[in-house]
Amino acid sequence: QKQLVESGGGVVPAGDSLILSCTASGLSFDYYALAWFRQVPGKEREFVAGISSAINRTVISPVAQGRFTIARHKDKETVDLRMSSLKPEDTALYYCAADRLLRYSPLTYGLWGQGTQVTVSS
Repeated sequence: QKQLVESGGGVVPAGDSLILSCTASGLSFDYYALAWFRQVPGKEREFVAGISSAINRTVISPVAQGRFTIARHKDKETVDLRMSSLKPEDTALYYCAADRLLRYSPLTYGLWGQGTQVTVSS
């Protein structure tokens, strides 16, 4: 059974850093693109960062550029989202998603984790 499990969320003050991890199981890890999305109540799920399969090309959204990075760890079958200089507007439920191609729309992803909450206090 294919599964993604996120961890690492929490409450942090503005300016702090946080690392989210997504652990995959039941899938051929190297053949999947992995992405992080976030969502706040009443808004659409938003692409944050992604990493492609094979060549591990990374894409960071403009709102996260310069502050967030994404990395795949083949040995642990995890993908990390390293967030720094956090802002209150980064507060959201962060989701990990997987599919064969790296794309920006959440509608194209077939496998999702349950989400981990990040709250940044001002």
